[in-house]
Amino acid sequence: MEPNPRLTVPSGIMNKFLRAFADVRPGESRNALLLALNIFLILTAYYVLKPVREALILNQGSAELKSYLSAGQVVLLAFLIPLYARLVARVSRRHLVNIVTAIFALCLLIFYVLGRLGTRLDIPFFLWIGIFNMMIVAQFWGFANDIYSKDEGERLFPIVGFGASVGAVFGSRLAARLIAPFGIYELMLLGCVLLVLQAVITNLVDRNVAEKRQPAIKNPPEADPAPGKSPSPGHNSFKLVLSKPYLLSMGLMILLLNWVNSMGEYILGNAIRGAAQAAVVAGNAGGLSVEQLIGQVYAQYFSLTNVCGLLLQLFIVSRLVKYLGVPVCVAILPCISLVSYNVLAFFPVIRIMVAAKVAENSTDYSLNNTVKNMLFLPCSREEKYSAKQVIDSFLVRVGDVLTAVLVFFGTTYLKLSARGFAIINVILVLGWLVLAIRVGRSYRALTSTQDQQLPAQADAKTAGAH
Repeated sequence: MEPNPRLTVPSGIMNKFLRAFADVRPGESRNALLLALNIFLILTAYYVLKPVREALILNQGSAELKSYLSAGQVVLLAFLIPLYARLVARVSRRHLVNIVTAIFALCLLIFYVLGRLGTRLDIPFFLWIGIFNMMIVAQFWGFANDIYSKDEGERLFPIVGFGASVGAVFGSRLAARLIAPFGIYELMLLGCVLLVLQAVITNLVDRNVAEKRQPAIKNPPEADPAPGKSPSPGHNSFKLVLSKPYLLSMGLMILLLNWVNSMGEYILGNAIRGAAQAAVVAGNAGGLSVEQLIGQVYAQYFSLTNVCGLLLQLFIVSRLVKYLGVPVCVAILPCISLVSYNVLAFFPVIRIMVAAKVAENSTDYSLNNTVKNMLFLPCSREEKYSAKQVIDSFLVRVGDVLTAVLVFFGTTYLKLSARGFAIINVILVLGWLVLAIRVGRSYRALTSTQDQQLPAQADAKTAGAH
């Protein structure tokens, strides 16, 4: 069937437009933009819900409780990830996304009803959102890795990541506007709607990929197996990570990354909570409660961070990946964090805390997030879904637990100040940097091996044909 000219012309125009930001080739813009829209909706939902989490946990609980609850998230993930791996082994990726999304959306409806009934939600909602934002985002990037080859992913992930950056900015600003007039519980309903919409987009992309693969193409990405025909059904996700040096190094790197980041969030959260309480006591809160004031401050902080991340994603990320390569780019964030916490150790004031966290998080949400997901491109399907959940969910939360342990001993026995915690972060960043260099070298070796195998496979097929 001949292509409809009315559809191909806009596609060509879109390709030309997107080439200003990334290396997009003919026929690639549609799915790349749909994936960008998909992660836009996910991140919008998360950043609409994130100030709700902060408002509930810091007002009904404390900054210390926020750190301690990470242990509960690790326990829940240790139970949920094996169940997720079984689901991966039994259903197609489309059904996987639909089932997991439906469960999370239903949870939001339940939280809304309970909140309106006056039930205390600080602990259960904090536990839930810590699992939600890890698993749903990891699942999305597993899906993106599954439909793209290594070459396509390195070229197109910056565009997909742009959708994440825009969603984070839009979600945080939307939350800042809606918290005061509507309240925090209504944002849960909005998050539920956004989750349903992103699942619809995922189904559309999966159908597009299936239609594209009907004609024979050279070197397609690994096909999505039929339900019950996973390459290794029932494989233990944790053993999979432990058995592969590349995955283990990546997991330890992500663990340290989140350990450092969570420590920084504790330092900042404690300072914001104290400032909000002082403002209410002094009558300088503009009539807002401590809960609302904390929510607004965090919404503004997230907005600033995400605007910076958006600009980095739009103009810098694809160029850094193209000219420096993934192995170098994966080490950029630890270098920034090393500088940030060294500065914070000598100038522990709230404005510098905010500036340091904005620099760290904006780079994390843009460059590092894009490159981190590229690291799974040379992996198998099982590694892209099941092992990725261990690395991007479980080990991230283990980093939170380690933060909680440090916070407990640091505040209870060592009486550490913000400067003391910053010095500890400097030490952790050094280990993170070493692992990032190692992971980058392993990625280069894996992709070089695959690139060498492809021409050999093509020659063998040609010889067989003759």
